Amino acid sequence: MDDPVLSRRSIRNYEDEPVSDEHVDRLLRAAMAAPSAGNQQPWHFVLVRDRDLLRQIPSFHPYARMLETAPLAIVVCGTEEGLRWPQFWPQDCSAAVENMLIEATLLGLGGVWLGVHPLEERVDGVRRLLGIPGHIVPFAIVAVGRPSEEKGPSDRYDPSRVHSDRW
Repeated sequence: MDDPVLSRRSIRNYEDEPVSDEHVDRLLRAAMAAPSAGNQQPWHFVLVRDRDLLRQIPSFHPYARMLETAPLAIVVCGTEEGLRWPQFWPQDCSAAVENMLIEATLLGLGGVWLGVHPLEERVDGVRRLLGIPGHIVPFAIVAVGRPSEEKGPSDRYDPSRVHSDRW
């Protein structure tokens, strides 16, 4: 495999094949290995395999149509409750999502990051559908499955975006 970071691509088409418990465990371990401010680890994860629930998400998330066929969605949530630096939870959860997506690539799986927070209609829709408590914020949904499409590595390096010492 090429570099797993450069090989990671957004996959929206999946085979009709469940994601194994072993792979789910590895995805969650990778997510929870992410750095977090002050090692606060503000994340929670909701595994959604129920086909009826997956089919309902596009009713309030316009970019989630792939969940109608994806075998798994992992909802990444965060909380400010009890944190020393509560303002950093979105960054912490972002690192967890990216770790999960890279691990999916290493496992031969595909995934795509679907933003939820800070759009209230998406946050409220996920919260209502999955019964998520008010102090927990749905941050993102990661669709996961065996890819039925193949995308090559993507090198998006742009030297015009790099500045040395000063702008």
